[in-house]
Amino acid sequence: MRITIDNLDGLGAIDYTEAVAAEGPITVQRALNEPSRCTAEIVLGIASLIVPVRRGRVTVTTDNAALLFTGYLATEPVRIYAGNASTGPVYRARVTAVSDEWLLDNLGSGAGLRDAESLGLGGTALVTQLASRAQATGSAGVTVASSGTVSATGAFAARASSPFSANAANAASSSYAAYRALNGQILIQPVGNVTHSFSDANGTLSVSELQTSAVRELANDVTLTGAEEPAAYIEENFFGDGTTTVFDLSESAYRSTNRTLVLDNFNEAAFNPAQWILADPGSHFSLTSTGLTMNGGNGSDGQTTLTAIDAVEMGGAIVVQLSGVILGAACDGMLAGMYAGLPVLAECFAGFRVRQSVSGTGGVTVIVPVVNGAEVGTVFTPIAGHSYTLRLRLHCVEMQRIMQPYYCMVDGVIQGFGSTSGVTAPMDIVFELVDEGAASNTPSTVIYDSRAVGGTIASSPATCAFVLANAIQLFGSVSAISVTRTGSAWIVSTLPSGTLQTRLIGAAGQGVDCTVSYGTAAGAPGKVTFLAGRVPVAGERVTVYYRNERRSVARLADTTSIASEAVNGAPGTCRWLGNVTLPVARSSVDCESAAQSVLAFATSRTAAIAGTYALVNPTQDIWPGDVLAITSAGVTSSLLVRSVVATDGSAIPEVLHYKVSFANDWATEWEAGIGTKLSEDIATDAYLPQTASSAPGQVLANLQQLTVTSLTDTAMQVDAGMAPPAGGGFEVRLKDWEFGVGVDAADLVLRSPVRSFSIPIAAQLDRLFVRMYDASMPPLYSRFSSAVFVNMPVNETA
Repeated sequence: MRITIDNLDGLGAIDYTEAVAAEGPITVQRALNEPSRCTAEIVLGIASLIVPVRRGRVTVTTDNAALLFTGYLATEPVRIYAGNASTGPVYRARVTAVSDEWLLDNLGSGAGLRDAESLGLGGTALVTQLASRAQATGSAGVTVASSGTVSATGAFAARASSPFSANAANAASSSYAAYRALNGQILIQPVGNVTHSFSDANGTLSVSELQTSAVRELANDVTLTGAEEPAAYIEENFFGDGTTTVFDLSESAYRSTNRTLVLDNFNEAAFNPAQWILADPGSHFSLTSTGLTMNGGNGSDGQTTLTAIDAVEMGGAIVVQLSGVILGAACDGMLAGMYAGLPVLAECFAGFRVRQSVSGTGGVTVIVPVVNGAEVGTVFTPIAGHSYTLRLRLHCVEMQRIMQPYYCMVDGVIQGFGSTSGVTAPMDIVFELVDEGAASNTPSTVIYDSRAVGGTIASSPATCAFVLANAIQLFGSVSAISVTRTGSAWIVSTLPSGTLQTRLIGAAGQGVDCTVSYGTAAGAPGKVTFLAGRVPVAGERVTVYYRNERRSVARLADTTSIASEAVNGAPGTCRWLGNVTLPVARSSVDCESAAQSVLAFATSRTAAIAGTYALVNPTQDIWPGDVLAITSAGVTSSLLVRSVVATDGSAIPEVLHYKVSFANDWATEWEAGIGTKLSEDIATDAYLPQTASSAPGQVLANLQQLTVTSLTDTAMQVDAGMAPPAGGGFEVRLKDWEFGVGVDAADLVLRSPVRSFSIPIAAQLDRLFVRMYDASMPPLYSRFSSAVFVNMPVNETA
């Protein structure tokens, strides 16, 4: 090996090879999805060679100039006493260098906003995005490249408290890929993209023995827990009396931890490249004392845009708020656009269109809601010179629209589990605006309410690109923008006249109707508090839609493996319980996908193999993430490389000693896995399934749009929102989680074979749970209940 160091003194790279001590040879250490390190001991006192300095650039090559390592001295060299010579004491300097991503680690985490998530990106795109964000304040000269097709991920959230390399490692692992930094470039490629074929005669093979304290030879019945997930679809009904302002919910409401998706007060000198993608060929957007300032456009839709880097997962309640909006004359374009595809009008799922009141010239600027590419609702004419707050409210009963895929390697082949397509779900939309010059208690002006106009929109995109401004010709300014996920709650009122209206949730002084407390994780229920002047009138039915929560969990078994293990009367089941740590299992569906991945490798006899392979002068350099195909006794095993230590043999011709550590998926430490990282700390609050499913998704669809169509003091009429399966129907019970044939008959209210049916009301506070079932034996049910809660005196008619 040869080592050069550039000490940043203008002399360029200096060759230190001849000064390397035999007692401290050049050693390159590589680990899977971690920074590489290089160490060497330099004999001091050799003429013309200075002591290397911190931040010096280190390059290690083979004698034939093949690159083995590039990086930087992360610390000052350590002086080591080596003895006495005729000239006095002799010292060596031990140098330690870290590979090129060390520069990005110094620049930060590569994370965006604390709550922002990247959705549906592949590992290459994720690492590229992290590197771009890390270098937003200063370039480190590091680029990202890929080799091979890297799999897609689901939802990935970088940690702001972690260095770039840790986030890049998690991003790569989530897509079952390996990254390395070399020569100013981060290369990411699928694990196993390179295979090295050896026989046990080519080197020294050592296979680790099973540790009796943690035997993981086999697992064919796996239970996994994940994060808290939204559970029952609750519709809770109250009745106003003209004076009651506070309505207590029966349960706590689910509230996602990812709440702040976009936030910018536009008070910096330039647009934040860690948050925005600016497309502005004509320099029509700028930052001034009034915030984002818009001065025209090039006349084409979708070419002058300011777009958030991260797409928005269209789940739960989302509030988009533009503050300090001032619009000039002759405007044409979109504000706060949610785009399902390209940023053009036809692809706009929801947004504020700003245009002229008449075609051509001579009109006045107006604001019009757009849904699914078409104008809807009321045309609003802003007063010239006035400043407005625009709000777009979106609500979907599904909180998770993007599922997590999980990957593993079995016998050298990568397998993936879990869908990467979006979850289909309905959505409610409200457009509103407030004149900021009006009194703080002036109600918002609603210019479109989907519930009031035509009902819930039946289908919505799983993700959307958020384009703050799309200027065909826009003139004006926006002082601040926020996009927040407020939770799962959505409130709709039915007036005595039968008129529907969405009740606006927010804080006092925002022109809204009420505030919502979500309750606590310990089970304290939430509540709705109506503000002065917005109190429900007598006979007004207030319907609160929300989700409660539970711990996500799944249990799957491999029946083929169990049968093959059941020999000579021995039980064939080998159970294992754990928790999914990466990618984060946000739902029971994700837990099922992770359990599939675990079963795939935990039932393979080669999955628990770990050990080392030592060899000299391999024909091809070996990196973590490569696969060793080693043939021993006529059997070839595929072994995943986890770490490599390459050491200079201090010989001529060159001798390079490689020590390769390998471990397949089931042989690693719990947190050191790739594709699916696990922990034995199974959640203590999970209701663990008593029996295992033989396949994922053995459930029926949830009743996302079950609705109470009429309500009296004796009965409610329910529309399940979908047709029943052949031979099945809808089961109504007094308790959740107790559905099925043979379950407590006293808990059963009724079974209906038709979509629309009547349920009797038996108490002032009635709690009813509904699931769909089919004709299977035993029948399959919906995964979660749709719950109807009624709060009214039995003798009072709504």
